[in-house]
Amino acid sequence: MELTTTHLGLELKNPLIASASPLTASLDSIKKLEEKGIAAVIMHSLFEEEINHEIHQIDHFLHIHSNANAEATTYLPSEVDFENLHSEHYLEEIKRIKESIQIPVIASLNGVSAGGWVKYAKKLQEAGADALELNITYIPTSIDMEGHTVEQMYIDTVSQVKAHISIPLNVKMNAYFSSPANMAKRFVEAGANGLTIFDNPTRVDVDLELLTPLQRANITSSANVSETLRWCAILYNKLSCSMCAGTGVHSGEDVLKAIMSGADAVALASVLLTKGEDEVAVILNELTQWMQTNEYDSISQMKGSISLAHTDNPAAYERNSYMYALQQYRH
Repeated sequence: MELTTTHLGLELKNPLIASASPLTASLDSIKKLEEKGIAAVIMHSLFEEEINHEIHQIDHFLHIHSNANAEATTYLPSEVDFENLHSEHYLEEIKRIKESIQIPVIASLNGVSAGGWVKYAKKLQEAGADALELNITYIPTSIDMEGHTVEQMYIDTVSQVKAHISIPLNVKMNAYFSSPANMAKRFVEAGANGLTIFDNPTRVDVDLELLTPLQRANITSSANVSETLRWCAILYNKLSCSMCAGTGVHSGEDVLKAIMSGADAVALASVLLTKGEDEVAVILNELTQWMQTNEYDSISQMKGSISLAHTDNPAAYERNSYMYALQQYRH
């Protein structure tokens, strides 16, 4: 039974990747995930705002007394002032995790604007990250901001980050672009070596006691895998990049569906948060049992087998499938 796959140029022992979550912020948890069979881990995200805040702090300390007497050296910040900077701690985490496990470690940056923070990508590479995931999350709240402006912000961020690294770059896409397929193409042209389909946005709610808006982590289920499968099937073999199924994968069956739709790997978060690290072994067992029963020898044998690459007119196929589904529901 050959479960190996290639994602971002990395040889993985199976298709299961632990996505960025609180579980990948703990070395003990990461070790347990590796023990249970996970093939790679994506570290919890380092945010653009955190890096920029620290850059401004350092700049403040270095220049606040720039006009003071040159002999007043006590004005300069001591090393202890910078010891607990979150971004520097993140680099130490990467080094420590790389020394402790055998599977690939993928760093994660979360940001959208152009600026000095993108240079931090090179530090993540130097710290030992095998690849970098860029999680771009931007909600355009201005009614005057046009769609092409938002899209260009995304593309500029990808190209600037890629300019600072030589390790593979994965972009975690969202599904809200007017043409996800075209944006996927533009991300690859800007330097992305892989795409995760899709980002899982926070859930918006209202607290009726405090009368305040709330944003909570959106814990998914297998019912959320639909759009993931749709766009993996649409994009398979159309782009020269890796593809990872990133929303709604909770079981061995979900993994099989994602691989057959065209994904090279799957990223697990919600299922691990709700069921724990042991669920990795459960999913792998379900995967191998199905493959044995249905006489599949390898992951590569099934990859993309039900994608739209086998359809002459994908748009017509999607339209016909939509009409058929509605007609069947009426009956």
